Amino acid sequence: MSAPHRPGLADVLAAQKTLTGITRVTALEGSRHLGRLIGAPVRLKCENLQRTGSFKLRGAYTRIAGLDAAERARGVVAASAGNHAQGVALAAELLGVRSTVFMPVGAPLPKVAATREYGAEVRPHGQVVDETLAAAQEYAETTGAVLIHPFDHPDVVAGQGTLGLEILEQCPEVRTIVVGVGGGGLAAGVALAVKSLRPDVRIVGVQAEGSAAYPPSLAAGRPVALPEVSTMADGMKVGRPGDVPFRIIADLVDEVRTVSEDALSRALLLCLERAKLVVEPAGASPVAALLSDPGAFTGPVVAVLSGGNVDPVVLDRSLRHGMAAAGRYLSLRLRVPDRPGVLAALLGELSVADANVLAVNHVRTDPGLGVSEAEVELQLETQGPRHCAEVTESLRRAGHRILG
Repeated sequence: MSAPHRPGLADVLAAQKTLTGITRVTALEGSRHLGRLIGAPVRLKCENLQRTGSFKLRGAYTRIAGLDAAERARGVVAASAGNHAQGVALAAELLGVRSTVFMPVGAPLPKVAATREYGAEVRPHGQVVDETLAAAQEYAETTGAVLIHPFDHPDVVAGQGTLGLEILEQCPEVRTIVVGVGGGGLAAGVALAVKSLRPDVRIVGVQAEGSAAYPPSLAAGRPVALPEVSTMADGMKVGRPGDVPFRIIADLVDEVRTVSEDALSRALLLCLERAKLVVEPAGASPVAALLSDPGAFTGPVVAVLSGGNVDPVVLDRSLRHGMAAAGRYLSLRLRVPDRPGVLAALLGELSVADANVLAVNHVRTDPGLGVSEAEVELQLETQGPRHCAEVTESLRRAGHRILG
């Protein structure tokens, strides 16, 4: 079997024409906070505000629009954790093509609901995208439906590359573009478009540590499958790079970094608090990279916020995790006299220190306590690490014995 066609700049430019009137030219917003952090201008490419809530419509529509009449008549099938699913569903609806989408069991409910609302038949299967993709491939072989791969096809890569063209038009002075990497379609497309026109621009890919298939694959010189993947960023749960994007990324992307779950949570929190943007963990990965190593990026920097389709349950959990990672929570155990009014006085002192009490556990019957002692466990919300230290010191000054 011959290797698939490698897309070029002409394919990206053709995709841009195809997508005219279909996709939005999403905003490029400045971030003063991140700019101060890295010491250079930082702009956020808000693809979370794209139709369907992510960049995926670009590649899906480009691919389906390229099908001939006979292929369209057979319908299309896709596999996705959510964003590609919605992109395929909407693209198929706009083009009058029947679509079936396989999604992992436990995929975020808002993504499942949106995919159905765009007109696709949704079939749950597998735990990760790779398993779901296998089911979609089997369905394609059985029914004749055309598989719309989430990242491993030249048309998909070309469609995603239109985002790179927009960045160059909106920020011609850009020096570094930071983009999340799952299967690699977006990073490959952006690198293809940008490096063709501006080879001086540095392209940095970012993966979640628990699903980082590109670093070992690049080291081996070929796509290598991970034995398992684990990350809150469901859009990055891809165990093996695609053949088409891998070759492009190996040639054109300057570096692929990894970020921790803590960093992803902190980035999501920052986007919400400072930029007023709802971004899913995978979409926040470029911001996580900037937060993790701010001195590694030459500005002006464009960070691509690739998607904003986040389950409210995941958002709540991620924000709490992000606050903890940013030092916004403080847990303390104190030994206090067991007499009326002591606990009320302690809570009053915390109020004066501007610490928000989330939970209190008052222990009076532990064998390790003296007859006239009690232990208080506190969960506090603070303004950050410095405030944590101030709260702790104020309690010590008040004479409280802090155990940990």
